[in-house]
Amino acid sequence: MRGFLARLAITALGFWAADALIEGLHVRSWQSLVLAALLLGIVNAVIRPLVVILTFPLTVLTLGLFLLVVNGISVALVAWLLPGVTVTGLMPATLAAIVVWLVSWVGSGFISGSGRVERLHGVEVEGRRVDG
Repeated sequence: MRGFLARLAITALGFWAADALIEGLHVRSWQSLVLAALLLGIVNAVIRPLVVILTFPLTVLTLGLFLLVVNGISVALVAWLLPGVTVTGLMPATLAAIVVWLVSWVGSGFISGSGRVERLHGVEVEGRRVDG
């Protein structure tokens, strides 16, 4: 449960960063941030796999770049379903998906599967300690 809540908070932080960086995305309140993060997780678990399968030939043709558009469609769907989130088009939705992914990727690097925050430790290299 702790891991789920930590990842939910990281995704909400990603939506907040996307709201701050991208002109065409607006999130009304912190409650909308949390609901958007939760709804994006549901959309990514249920609807995104179907869209990926249906658009597989186009994804192969574009060497995988169309997956960015699929992720933008997921964010646009969240904005369409949630009254507190607005997106002005597919390009801002795709850019928001990239920002949310980057923040989630960096944040998840510090969270273990159980939800514990992992610290970076020094690395032992051939008898010497290298601190980071």
